[in-house]
Amino acid sequence: MARDTSHIKLPTSDRSPLTYLLRRVMIAIGLIVFVAMIAYLDRGGYRDANETPLGLIDAFYYSTVSVTTTGYGDITPATEQSRLISTLLVTPARILFLIILVGTTLEVLADRTRAHYREKLWRKTLKDHIIVCGFGVKGQAAVATMIAHGEDAPTIVVIDARAEAVDEAQRRGHAGIVGNSSAAAVLEAAGVRDAAAVVVAPDRDDTAVLITLTARELNPTARIVAAVREAENAHLLRQGGADSVVVSSGAAGRLLAHAVQSPKLVTVLEDLLSVGEGLDIIEREITEDEVGGPLSAVARDAPVIAVVRGEEVLRFDDARVQVLERGDRVVCLCSNDA
Repeated sequence: MARDTSHIKLPTSDRSPLTYLLRRVMIAIGLIVFVAMIAYLDRGGYRDANETPLGLIDAFYYSTVSVTTTGYGDITPATEQSRLISTLLVTPARILFLIILVGTTLEVLADRTRAHYREKLWRKTLKDHIIVCGFGVKGQAAVATMIAHGEDAPTIVVIDARAEAVDEAQRRGHAGIVGNSSAAAVLEAAGVRDAAAVVVAPDRDDTAVLITLTARELNPTARIVAAVREAENAHLLRQGGADSVVVSSGAAGRLLAHAVQSPKLVTVLEDLLSVGEGLDIIEREITEDEVGGPLSAVARDAPVIAVVRGEEVLRFDDARVQVLERGDRVVCLCSNDA
């Protein structure tokens, strides 16, 4: 079994922890500069061990050891005015510096604890989710379509070997895992055993086959849909356990051919594939009232183009589907304007 090199990224707010850290560092540097300027402007009231005049570098040195509470004592305020300024201005700056230092340390520890708790809670609630292997062009389009169909963003877990792709998924509200989708340990980290579906959308056909085989071994009941570039590799995915296989290059080629003969047909097909715009193509299970009834009765509400009966997909004009049976599913067109 492959070693687990995955890294889980859960959805977070847009504000980066690095922003908070940089802001606090700038405040701390500002305090040092502030105290250094006070000491330098009042340099006549300070003295060092050698009784030499206080220069700008000496002022910054005094500021650093004073604000950080190191306090070597080699540079000290000698006049009452300098001591008063140190009491009223330098001491509050020193206290504020300590608050920033301690607060940042505590926040880092709290963030680690919070992240561990969030991941533990996420794993506990991870069930009947959808895993998307590969967040490239195909993976992103698949996720966008599922979201348009009403899928909640947190129920989609993205796996990709590219950290920037997982960061993008995280920004869109999905949990992400940086790792190799074909590794069993990475799929386990994504909760594949409890997943409802696995979308296989890598850039290489051999990777798609390996992911499909591994996912099917870990979850015999999940619906696995996979994309493949070459038609000759489609049967390998089906044999490996994929329920549905989409040949991306073949589909694109057929659309190109249709565009030559019937340009507007491609527009209609794109409309059907674009959820929430114009016409949609949906699949639904027939109701009890429709069992035993004619297909024409269902088609009055929405045009039916196919009937799914068991593992077989039958065309609307097939004599076997003119009377609907229990368990049938109809594939029909519906308008978003209705």
